[in-house]
Amino acid sequence: MEIPESDKFRTVFYEHYPVVRRKLAALVRDEAAADDLAQDVFLRLYRNPPDDPNALGAWLHRVLTRIGYDYLTQKSRERRLQNKQELLVSAEAGPPSGEEVVLSKLDQEDVRTWLDGLPERDRQALLLRYSGYSYTEIAGQIGVNPPVVGTLLNRATHKLKQQAMNSYPQMD
Repeated sequence: MEIPESDKFRTVFYEHYPVVRRKLAALVRDEAAADDLAQDVFLRLYRNPPDDPNALGAWLHRVLTRIGYDYLTQKSRERRLQNKQELLVSAEAGPPSGEEVVLSKLDQEDVRTWLDGLPERDRQALLLRYSGYSYTEIAGQIGVNPPVVGTLLNRATHKLKQQAMNSYPQMD
């Protein structure tokens, strides 16, 4: 008695599916996608089985690898397209609203007020640092040794934070 084709396919499926799915999951790093891709591998097997039944393992590996890499390429294209669309949407967002401009100016005014409350050397060191100057350049501008600049900036930053904290009422 000859085994019907569906029984042969079912036997091959149950024997090889766990390995095919595990390899796909390792390749694409997505369990749900690995399930779908494994089904695609066996659908191809059902429609176009290998000529040599002894090469079934190699055939499955070659097909699952091709399907997995095709999936990764597709996902990469989708991510690039999504990034382009996000850039376009953010570019189309237009200029900031009047409220955003006012809030930004208020923030800048607060920072200027806090900076004005610092000693001249601290204020100058912070402004130079946040303008992109190196420690050596800052040391030359304010007349200190370069190794002292890091400590000076750290202390100035701490004083600036204190100015900011003191300008807001404490909540109880």
